[in-house]
Amino acid sequence: MSTTGQAFPPHHLRARNAATASENKIHDDAVARQHGFSGGLVPGITVFGYLTSPIVQAWGEPWLERGFLTARFRQPVYDGDDVTVVTTAVSEDSDGSLTADVEVHNPADAVCAVGQARLPAGAPQPPSLEDFPEAPLPDVRLPPTPEAMATIDVLGSVGAGFHASRIDDTMALVGDDLPIYRELGVAHPVWLLYFANTLLAANVALGPWIHTASAVQNFDLLHDGERLSARGRVAGLSERSGHQVVELDVLFVADGVRPVTHVHHSVIYRLRTSGQNE
Repeated sequence: MSTTGQAFPPHHLRARNAATASENKIHDDAVARQHGFSGGLVPGITVFGYLTSPIVQAWGEPWLERGFLTARFRQPVYDGDDVTVVTTAVSEDSDGSLTADVEVHNPADAVCAVGQARLPAGAPQPPSLEDFPEAPLPDVRLPPTPEAMATIDVLGSVGAGFHASRIDDTMALVGDDLPIYRELGVAHPVWLLYFANTLLAANVALGPWIHTASAVQNFDLLHDGERLSARGRVAGLSERSGHQVVELDVLFVADGVRPVTHVHHSVIYRLRTSGQNE
């Protein structure tokens, strides 16, 4: 396990945009160019996965069980980019907790994403399930407008069963070859975080949208054969440079009884129109 002052080995990979057929057309080259990008964006959850690789390599199962990672996506990563995940600092607190700062760099060495990971000395206390009730999905998804979003408190829940036999699909998506997920038969952080996006998209009829940040606190592993329930609510709405932003407070629960991960998820759910605030 890496300790104070030891940088994690750099992680090199070629970025892959596997979401070109997604309902979210910001991953489509033509639509993304209409919004000023060079092409379809590699999904934020995929870039989040890039950040996790050196962390899990260094801290292993303990981080998957109780670790924390906050990630912010500063600029796009594009399909085919040769990216590098680098550690800029590793430190140890007086209580034995470890902290690491990590970044995703593109081929021009620009910083596309920043993250701070933490491995606490002890297990954190998960939130109460009573604060994250399951709720039915709406009969008709709401429009992506500030007025409609302001009517949402508790989001309709979504869920899925986890099957370890499909781990390779997620690993290929994020260029991760760590054996720990296959050895333990547990879900990759990216497979889990995907359901924060799914939760929003199942409740709101989104147009092109962008995942901008996530703060993820792990509480336990999701094992082969367990069912994940994603429950959440709208935690805040704001406007930034003409973009409409929603903050989600999401809890992932295993088999309806065990909190697995708590996520604060930030999304531009409505992009500004051409020329607005530019």
